[in-house]
Amino acid sequence: MKVVSTKDNLQILHEDNHLIVVNKRVGDIVQGDKTGDKPLSEVVKEYIKEKYNKPGEVFLGVVHRLDRPTTGIVVFARTSKALTRLNEMFSNRATQKTYWAVVKNKPPKTEDKLVHFLKRNEKNNTSKAHLKEVPDSKKASLDYTIIKTLDNYFVLEINLHTGRHHQIRAQLAAIGCPIKGDLKYGFDRSNPDGGIHLHARKLVFTHPVSKENLVITAPTLNDAIWNAM
Repeated sequence: MKVVSTKDNLQILHEDNHLIVVNKRVGDIVQGDKTGDKPLSEVVKEYIKEKYNKPGEVFLGVVHRLDRPTTGIVVFARTSKALTRLNEMFSNRATQKTYWAVVKNKPPKTEDKLVHFLKRNEKNNTSKAHLKEVPDSKKASLDYTIIKTLDNYFVLEINLHTGRHHQIRAQLAAIGCPIKGDLKYGFDRSNPDGGIHLHARKLVFTHPVSKENLVITAPTLNDAIWNAM
C-alpha cells in the first residue's frame, strides 16, 4: 500500500524561518507532473499555511528532487533569499549527499568508485550507463560501500559526486546490482508499495542564511529489510 504525505502526517526533519526539510514517502512526487497528483511542495505549503496561520499564498521553493519511488531527504526553501543560495549550493555540489540502497546481487567489490556516461531516454524516462562517452551522454560518478549483509540482500552506502537523472539506479544496474523493487532497471519484482529500496539517508550542508553546518538524517521506512539495518 502506497502511503503519501499529507499536512497532518508530514515527517519534518528540520524547520526554521528559511527552510524546511522533509522525509519523503514512496507515494510522494516532489513537484507536479503529468499524473496530476498533489505534489509534496503543495502539501508542505498547506502545512505552513495552517501552522503559522498565514493569509494568502505561501512561498515555497523547490531546491532539488527525488525520484517518485525513492524515499528520504527533500529540502524546500521558505524564503527567496534561501532559495537562491540553496540553488547555488546544490548546483555547485557544495552539499554532501549519502544514500542507502538495497540490492540482491553482491557488487564486484566491497567498495568502489563507479564512473559512467549516462544517456537519457526521454521516451521511457530511463538513463543508460555507458563505460565510454557516447553522444549526448553526461559523466556520472559515485562511491559505494557495502555496509550490511542481510540474508538475501546487500545494503550499500552511496556518496554522489554528480547529480544525474536516475544516476544511482542506472549505475548500480550497470554493474549487475539493480535496486530492490526497481523493475525499470532490471529487478525481477516490484515492492508491494510500488517503491524501490533507495533512500536519501543523510545530507550535510551550510545553512543558507545562518551559515551553521547542518547534518540531517532521515529515518528509513518501517519494513523488514530496512528494520534489519
